[in-house]
Amino acid sequence: MFRAQISALVFGVGGFGALVAATTSNEWRVTTRASSVITATWVYQGLWMNCAGNAMGSFHCRPHFTIFQVQGYIQACRGLMIAAVSLGFFGSIIALFGMKCTKVGGSEKAKAKIACLAGVVFILSGLCSMTGCSLYANKITTEFFDPLFIDQKMGYAYNGATSVMSSRTKYHGGEGDIKTTTPSKQFDKNAYV
Repeated sequence: MFRAQISALVFGVGGFGALVAATTSNEWRVTTRASSVITATWVYQGLWMNCAGNAMGSFHCRPHFTIFQVQGYIQACRGLMIAAVSLGFFGSIIALFGMKCTKVGGSEKAKAKIACLAGVVFILSGLCSMTGCSLYANKITTEFFDPLFIDQKMGYAYNGATSVMSSRTKYHGGEGDIKTTTPSKQFDKNAYV
């Protein structure tokens, strides 16, 4: 019985640690803008700051200084993740008091109730974190599959033949002719490396 309680405590504290790491991570959304190997850039967006890096090794971060400029779903995810971290912390403390191997907590019956309370708090912490992550993931996928949303799609490379042709040619309406224009700088000799 002691091994089961100790392993449950280790898993609970490990989950709490993973929750803290996920909350503070800047890699909630990663966007790449790579037209060639040399000019590749990455944008990392998190709940607390946005970071950008490039292939040359430069990496800069800008924190969200105010909550008024942050979008609503990010604020909701922040709140849910902070609630999950708080519940996970208190669940860990309560679980320590509810273990049979500790001298704190009273009788066996009281320790069983405390251990059950710790389990409920851990479950609530998991539900809060799962809701926050699901909300953020839903927003990302909704924006990606929305044909009218442009910001996110600028970071993805469309390498199909129709996109290459449409970027190299221009349609002048009225006569129905397609005139070839000079290719832009992004289609130089290194564009397909």
